[in-house]
Amino acid sequence: MKRTHIALFILALAIGFSACRKLDVPVESQYVSGNFPVTNNDYAALLGTMYTNLASNFAVTYWRMQELSTDEAILPARDGNFDDGGQYRQMHYHTWTYDHPYVTGIWQWGFGGINNCNRLINLTISSKADTTTKLRNIAEVRAMRALYYYFMMDLYGNVPVISTFPVDTLPHTQSRAAVFNYIENELKAVLPILPNKSNNSDTNRLQYGRPTRAMAFSILAKMYLNADIYTGGATRYNDVVAMCDSIQNNKNYTLDAKFRDIFLPNNGPQINETIFAIPYDQQIPGNQFTRFGFYYYLVNAYGFNVGLSIAMSTTPEFYNRFNIPGDFRTKTWLVGPQFYPDGNGGFTNQPVYYPGTTTQIVITPNLILVPPKPMDVGNTTASQAEGVRSIKYYPDPTTTQATRLNGNDVPVFRLSDIYLMKAEAELRGATTTTAGGALQTPQYLVNQLRTRSGAQLCPTVTLDTLLDERARELSWEGWRRNDLIRFGQYEKEYVLPNDNLSMDKSAYRRLFPIPISEIRLNSNLTQNPGYPK
Repeated sequence: MKRTHIALFILALAIGFSACRKLDVPVESQYVSGNFPVTNNDYAALLGTMYTNLASNFAVTYWRMQELSTDEAILPARDGNFDDGGQYRQMHYHTWTYDHPYVTGIWQWGFGGINNCNRLINLTISSKADTTTKLRNIAEVRAMRALYYYFMMDLYGNVPVISTFPVDTLPHTQSRAAVFNYIENELKAVLPILPNKSNNSDTNRLQYGRPTRAMAFSILAKMYLNADIYTGGATRYNDVVAMCDSIQNNKNYTLDAKFRDIFLPNNGPQINETIFAIPYDQQIPGNQFTRFGFYYYLVNAYGFNVGLSIAMSTTPEFYNRFNIPGDFRTKTWLVGPQFYPDGNGGFTNQPVYYPGTTTQIVITPNLILVPPKPMDVGNTTASQAEGVRSIKYYPDPTTTQATRLNGNDVPVFRLSDIYLMKAEAELRGATTTTAGGALQTPQYLVNQLRTRSGAQLCPTVTLDTLLDERARELSWEGWRRNDLIRFGQYEKEYVLPNDNLSMDKSAYRRLFPIPISEIRLNSNLTQNPGYPK
C-alpha cells in the first residue's frame, strides 16, 4: 500500500461517512459554508470515502461470498471451532438463507457505497471547483458507482437502481438486464473523461487504486463475457474482444516477469499488469487473507510475530489442477512436507518441525470429516494439517499482534485476466484479432501466461482447459463463482470423505437472496425467485 493513499483514506475517514440502510431517512449534510471542500486536497479526501468503504469488505466478506460458495476455498470447522453459527458451511453447501450475515452485510456495503457516490456527485456539483475538475471528479465517482453496481448485479441480480441523493421515494427492484444496461451506459459515458495509464510513474502512482479507462474496459469485458447470463439475451463475445483489445492497445500494461511479485506485501503501482487494485496496509482494516489461510505452526519459520490461523484452505479437487511441470503458480500453496523459506519465493532443505519435537510438519490435501459435527475435520494435530493453504498473498513479516492485518494490495482486474477473457470469447465464437503484431489465438494467449510462470506450454486450448487455466492463474482472486456459473458448473459437488450433508443444487442459488431485513424496510423490493418472500 502506498503512503499517499493512506493519507487520503485516513483524511477521508476524518471527514466521516455513514451509509444508512433506511433510504427514506432525511439526510442533513455535515457540510456548511465554513467547512465545505475548497482545495484539490479537500476534494481528494472527500472522494476517498468511496475507497475506504470498498476496502472495508471486499477482501473478507465479499470475497467469501464469491469463493466459499465454490470449490476454490473452504473453511471447515475443527471440533466446533471456526463454525461461527454455520455461516461457512452454508456457503459451501449452498444453503444460505435470506438473513445470512454475508447476504445482509454485502448488500448494505454495496448500496452504502452507491449512496455515498450519489452524495459525492451532489457535493461536487455544488462545489466551487472549475468545470474541468468537476467533470473529472464526477467521472471518477460514476465509474466507482458502476463498479459497486457490477458487484451487486453479479451477486443479487435484480436490484434497485438509485442515482439520486437523498432518495425521495423507496426504490423498486429493477431487472438484472436493466441494471446491466444502466452500468453499460454509465461506463460508456465516462470513458472519454477517465485517465489513461501513462509511462509516467508519478502520474500512475496518483492514479493507482482509482478508476482509469482500462478499469472501465475491464468491467465491460466481464459484463459482455456474461451477457447472456446477466440479460437473458444474446451473447456478446466480439464485444469482449473489443474491450480486451482496448486495454492491450495501451502498451503501459504488460505482464510482470515474476508472478509472485503481483501479490507481495510491497505490491503497488509498480506492478505493470495491475489494472485496478484495492490498496491495503495495517492501518486499513479488511485484508485478512493470510490470517485465515496460513498454518499457524509455520509462523516462527516464516519470521512472523503474529498469531495466525489454521482455518481456511482449498478443496483437494481444486488443488489437483496445479499439476503442470515447472509451473511457479503451484508454489502459491502450502502442501506436503514443510521447509524453511529461502526469502526468494522458494524453500531451503531445512525441515520445519512441530514446536518442541523432531516431527516435520506435513500438510495433506484431503479434508476428512469427523461426524457427527457438520463439515468438521476435528482438531487434533493431524487434522489441523489437513487442507492445502494458500500463500498467494504472501504474509507480511511486519504484521503485528495488535492488528493481524496485511499490507498486500488486492488486485481486482489485471492483464492476465484480460488475456483469458479474450481467449474464452474466441473459443466461444468471437473473431480472433491481433495485438502487438501477433495473432492472438487462445493458445497464444494462454501460453503467454504459462511462459511467465515457467509452466509447460499448452498444445491446444479448449473451454475445459481454459477454465482450469483460469483456476491456476486467478485462484483466490474472487472470480471462481462467476466462472463456474458461466461454465455451468456452479452446482457441481465434490463430496468430502464421511460427509453427512449435501449441496443444494437448485439453479436459483446462482443468485443470492435480497436480505429480508431490506425487504421489510422497503416493500418495493421483490425477492429473487426460489427464496421465501
